[in-house]
Amino acid sequence: MVESPGAAGVITRLRAAGCIFAEEEAEILLTSSESDAELERFVSRRVAGTPLEYIVGWAEFRGLRIGVDEGVFVPRRRTEFLVDLCVDGIGPASVVLDLCCGAGALAAAIVAEVPDADVYAADIDPIAVRCARGNLSADRVLEGDLFAALPVSLRDRVEVIVVNAPYVPTTEIAFMPLEARNFEALVALDGGDDGLHVHRRVAAEARDWLVPGGVLVIETSEHHAERTRALFADRGFDAQVRRDEDRDATAVTARAPH
Repeated sequence: MVESPGAAGVITRLRAAGCIFAEEEAEILLTSSESDAELERFVSRRVAGTPLEYIVGWAEFRGLRIGVDEGVFVPRRRTEFLVDLCVDGIGPASVVLDLCCGAGALAAAIVAEVPDADVYAADIDPIAVRCARGNLSADRVLEGDLFAALPVSLRDRVEVIVVNAPYVPTTEIAFMPLEARNFEALVALDGGDDGLHVHRRVAAEARDWLVPGGVLVIETSEHHAERTRALFADRGFDAQVRRDEDRDATAVTARAPH
């Protein structure tokens, strides 16, 4: 049995490895490990750069523990802002779609806050789909390329679409934090030459699936915000840039015409 380094020792090792939130991460590792040997394995992996969420198997998102498998995009705190922007408009019978769902964090948060909503999730990555099926009703998680994943029966019926599609330009992937670029699936990060390739496709197809007056909320960056907004405005949406400074989060809300 490997002798436990204790909380102070774990914090010291995490700090030395450059972990910004060493105290919080140490607490999670200590409470998630079931033996000294397992704790040592956890700490060694974290010091080597493995994302904390892959080590313990979950990420916190709006107070929920979302299961996260290795290679799946890790839910970020800033993405909680998308739920803030749409949840008040979701009723018990509302059809909601979490597009590019990854682990399904957005859908899971909406289900938790509006239990009777009719929530679907979709992703192109089979590993992400498998992970999301562990966090949601498995039959509501669909695999495919954007809206191609959806059954025809949902056409013109979706009231709210929440989207966290990739928006990092291909040439900027190399400058992302090591944890993202070395561990998360490229398909969840790469937004194409200008970062807007997937946003363009979502804007082009969304009106075919939304009810008249339906709302789409999509995460973007401050740098891309106006261009993301214009993509939807050019398709007839009433589109606005929204910003949450506390979370360093930027999104565009787009309401389809009636």
